Amino acid sequence: MFRKVDCLLLRVPDLDAALRFYRDRLRMRMAWIRDGESAGLRMSDSETELVLAQEPGAPETDLLVDSADAACREFVEAGGTVVSEPLDIPIGRYARVKDPWGNELAILDMSKGPLKVDSAGKVLD
Repeated sequence: MFRKVDCLLLRVPDLDAALRFYRDRLRMRMAWIRDGESAGLRMSDSETELVLAQEPGAPETDLLVDSADAACREFVEAGGTVVSEPLDIPIGRYARVKDPWGNELAILDMSKGPLKVDSAGKVLD
């Protein structure tokens, strides 16, 4: 069901400061930036993104699946629960599930395709 780790999402109070740390000091490559609220950075040996989001909350690991709706059904059949039903996001569908031990996972599909960005990495609407 799980295809790969899509991203590690870190919630930060100041996106500019987080970019100075991860992009400038740790030399991660910029993949995209959206409205000064979030940004995606590339790891050198992986397709997994480090996403920085200027919003409250805990870190989150997003797992890529073929279909968020089908993965939720399969997860429940296996004994897990759905925390938040699948909803539309710019690249596809997203949901949160919980395993029998209380671990929450974010699952998403890319049924709408990757973000479209300009040459500077700014997300196009």
